[in-house]
Amino acid sequence: MIGYVAALWGLTGIAVLLGSAIYRLGLAALDLMAQPLSGLHWAALLFSLVFMGFAEGYRGFQQAFSPRVAARIRYLSENVTPLRLALAPMFCMGYFHIKRRRQIVTICLTLGIVVLVQLVHLLEQPWRGIVDAGVVLGLVWGLTSLLLFTAKAFFSQSFNHSPEMP
Repeated sequence: MIGYVAALWGLTGIAVLLGSAIYRLGLAALDLMAQPLSGLHWAALLFSLVFMGFAEGYRGFQQAFSPRVAARIRYLSENVTPLRLALAPMFCMGYFHIKRRRQIVTICLTLGIVVLVQLVHLLEQPWRGIVDAGVVLGLVWGLTSLLLFTAKAFFSQSFNHSPEMP
């Protein structure tokens, strides 16, 4: 029973983190619609949506992050410890008790995202909204794929993704 509580906490924590980002960035993306847009802006918006949908949504989340996190959520449900329970979202995302190389990649990726977020905040509208619209698409794709992979991890006969435990 405690394993399912840990798994639910892990999934919920990550979903809230992604949902919060979707909400905050979505507001900036919606502010884009109040701006007069030129042909260049529309082309940049289309590029942002296609690029971020593919790079962040499909490649980043659907093919890498979501299956691994779903596998770790499932692993957590069967291998809970007090530390993993307390920090379930961080465990599921791969900040600890994971292969060393993956842990380094996860930490570096997080730091890179923080830097990019700070740089995008410096952009004026409509450019910030254009970037944020693409990011929101990628995050929505990511959250959706995470929920689907997690359901598959728990309710499917076969789930062949590794939790990448050390």
